[in-house]
Amino acid sequence: MSKRDYYEILGVSKGASSSDIKKAYRKLALKYHPDKNPDNKNAEESFKEAAEAYEVLSNPDKKNRYDQFGHAGLGGAGGGFGGGMSMEDIFSQFGDIFGGGGGSPFDSFFGGGGRRKRVNRGSNLRIKVKLTLEEILKGAEKKIKVNKYVSCKGCDGTGAEGGGAYSTCANCNGTGQVTRVSNTILGAMQTSSPCPSCGGEGQTIKDKCNTCFGDGIVSGEDTITLEIPAGVEDGMQLSVSGKGNAGARSGISGDLIVSIEEIDHPELKRDGNNIYYDLYIHFSDAVLGSTVEVPTIEGKAKIKIEEGTQSGKLLRLRGKGLPSVNGYGNGDLLVNINIWTPQKLTKEEKKIIETLKSSENFKPNPSDNEKGFFEKMHQFFR
Repeated sequence: MSKRDYYEILGVSKGASSSDIKKAYRKLALKYHPDKNPDNKNAEESFKEAAEAYEVLSNPDKKNRYDQFGHAGLGGAGGGFGGGMSMEDIFSQFGDIFGGGGGSPFDSFFGGGGRRKRVNRGSNLRIKVKLTLEEILKGAEKKIKVNKYVSCKGCDGTGAEGGGAYSTCANCNGTGQVTRVSNTILGAMQTSSPCPSCGGEGQTIKDKCNTCFGDGIVSGEDTITLEIPAGVEDGMQLSVSGKGNAGARSGISGDLIVSIEEIDHPELKRDGNNIYYDLYIHFSDAVLGSTVEVPTIEGKAKIKIEEGTQSGKLLRLRGKGLPSVNGYGNGDLLVNINIWTPQKLTKEEKKIIETLKSSENFKPNPSDNEKGFFEKMHQFFR
């Protein structure tokens, strides 16, 4: 099932400012929040859908990829890239735009106490994946091993020995924040900041894990399966949500940023979705016409060389190029004709050529060359 357009979900135009995007998301999140819609699965899905749209459009890098390539720029629907947010992810990442926190970032709107605890988020990882034209043509599944921080098995990622033994921070009373009041010429000013004793987490560890020493993460390795869509380009980046470094003490994992690197083909050259091939033919084939084979991404194809073909003519094999990453059809294979000129001739061959030079049919005709040029341009831009 294809995903809806993110701008459509939030009800904003493509040129909307970051402030307008934020306001639109805030409005939808309040409308579909689980506290206001208990046991309403449709509202929950709308809540998640709005959060996913905001997660992309509020990030300049992700927004730019989405504007250029659509959902495929983030890996495509069902491909494991972009999206897949849980309720925990939403509450921890976007609670700050509502000005509240605690068990739900919407507490300040629904009678809560305005507490906000810090949730640790792991850092993103970046890797390169090399693809051949054959893999780009059809899309590819890649299994890769990544060295990264993973959740500690000794404490289930909590950082506490045995997976428990936490205590409420005495400095902030579990809120994760400390409030200071200072007197100014404008009156008393109240400011809040993360608690220095617990790092904003609201709780401290009684007995730290002997394996991770309280961090909840250790160095490890993970095997990740990537579903790369067809039509990707060299330098394009895809994001795999939640496959980066694990977050400390049961935090949220970062993302895995996959950079595409295209392996050069020995015979074919790529330009966008089109593929180019330089074909060298014998002088006699150009004069008399012939049928020759040319390489394609998937194998071989036969093309007809018409009588009197000029060097530089472009022949088009429609649909033999690469697919658009947005699914708008395939490009073409463009064959550039080059006439090969013999470099060594026998005396008899030279005599034959000298004889042919005197024939009217072998004298250059500027009109034919001009016709060939415009025909080439017409084929190229058609």
